[in-house]
Amino acid sequence: MRPLVVVAYHSGYGHTAALAAAAREGAEEGGSRAVLVDVETVEDAGWALLDGADAVMFGAPTYMGSASAAFHAFAEASSKRWAARAWQDKLATGFTVAGSMNGDKLHTLQYFSIFAAQHGMHWVNLDVPPGWNSTTGSEHDLNRLGINLGAGAQANTDQGTEGVTKADVETVRHLGRRIAQLAVALHGVARAH
Repeated sequence: MRPLVVVAYHSGYGHTAALAAAAREGAEEGGSRAVLVDVETVEDAGWALLDGADAVMFGAPTYMGSASAAFHAFAEASSKRWAARAWQDKLATGFTVAGSMNGDKLHTLQYFSIFAAQHGMHWVNLDVPPGWNSTTGSEHDLNRLGINLGAGAQANTDQGTEGVTKADVETVRHLGRRIAQLAVALHGVARAH
């Protein structure tokens, strides 16, 4: 059976949901099964998917310099799983979106990586060199915001999902493919032993 990637996300205005869909598509392209879990409304079935996942992608908008309150509530609600080490050795990564080009998105990704580390998970970086940093680059480059820890996106605050750029969607899709490919490789090694 193919490994399972769960995209655990919160979306305030639809931007993060658009990125979560791209993450799921990328994970499927990378050879994994992939499902979305909205952490704001997570129920027993969603928690069971997270517990059974081989990899988890965390996604939330960056509000006031960190992940949204709904994501923080989800993180706090995971404490029983932390105590039981239920997510230990799963792969983890993250993505976020903010209205500003910088918008303190790195802090949200750092929060996700520390959250994952507390659960004993293994963090997966983006592995795409920064784009849009030379005269030959453009706003259409993957990783156009130059973030390496995970994937960052920018969407205008006065637009809906149409404000999420194709470059940012494709960057998150790449991250989904990357974590899925690593999950497939680890899954194969585990089965061989």
